[in-house]
Amino acid sequence: MMLIQGYPDPGEGLRLHLNENTGGCSPRVIEAIRKLTPTDISTYPSYPSLVLTIAKYFDVDPEWVLLTNGLDEGILMAAIGHISKARMHDAETIVPTPAFDPYPNSTAAAGATSVRVPANPDLSFPTDRVIRAITPRTRMIFLNTPNNPTGQLISIADLARISDAARDAIVLIDEAYIEFGGESFLPQLPRHPNVLVGRTFSKAYGLAGMRVGIVIGQPPALQPVRDVTLPFNINVIALAAVQAALDDTEFLPRYAAEVRESRELLYAACRRLGLNYWESAANYVLVQVGETAPFIQALSARKIHVRDRSKDPATPGCVRITAGMIEHTRAAIDALESVVAARQAR
Repeated sequence: MMLIQGYPDPGEGLRLHLNENTGGCSPRVIEAIRKLTPTDISTYPSYPSLVLTIAKYFDVDPEWVLLTNGLDEGILMAAIGHISKARMHDAETIVPTPAFDPYPNSTAAAGATSVRVPANPDLSFPTDRVIRAITPRTRMIFLNTPNNPTGQLISIADLARISDAARDAIVLIDEAYIEFGGESFLPQLPRHPNVLVGRTFSKAYGLAGMRVGIVIGQPPALQPVRDVTLPFNINVIALAAVQAALDDTEFLPRYAAEVRESRELLYAACRRLGLNYWESAANYVLVQVGETAPFIQALSARKIHVRDRSKDPATPGCVRITAGMIEHTRAAIDALESVVAARQAR
């Protein structure tokens, strides 16, 4: 099999497999991109203006903000900065599972070992077991709230407990989906110098194709990440896009409302169809369908693409379905009903 860089294109149809914004970005983003000049493109980008805008938007000190090429880069650079430079031959990270692949991958890239802590049987967060897993070898702890793929939240109190218990380690709190539900840890950052908060503009803001994320933290925790981040990691088109996205203050609340209603529609459909599901604080719903391959193929044949999560031991027989624009969710539900009916008729 030929190995080619990139995630496979699922083909024609509705993309509900990567948690993208199904309605696209704000029209202001397109307008801003069209205003760029040839000289804008031919010169290296300048970051301070956007950093100041982001700091004001998230109500943090500008020196606490680092732009990254997608949050994925921020995760990798945090691991390299805090693990590789420590030069511990037996360094470990703690990765509660199910987990976003870049956590163990970045751990391995930095030469450390992932200590995986499985979720509770109901997929809720195992706070006490995470704390018990902390040892002098722990360099980083990756916490994802809402969790991908379950949509489950970690409470602010539990995030603080873990941070306090791991004072000699860096706690990276990935809030990629926090705009869709839950409470951000950002207001707590002044009291937790060992915490980094990761955010992205890919999901709620509809800028996945632009690849812009941010890592926010106090300078002692952030500086090792800065030290290993390339100087021109964000392109000028992406800078203009993020600025325009933040200027459109009506876009995010409107889309988040669509996502909330779409989740409720998916819950109701799963109840009608007898499918087990988990209520989510993110823009997706984890659904247990049994044997996933034929189910996903049948949906794809109806031009609905969802994500197979069955290979993770924590989520056997599960698929993850993006909850986006209501019209798209209704189309997905129509396909779900058709596939379940066909399966029951056999």
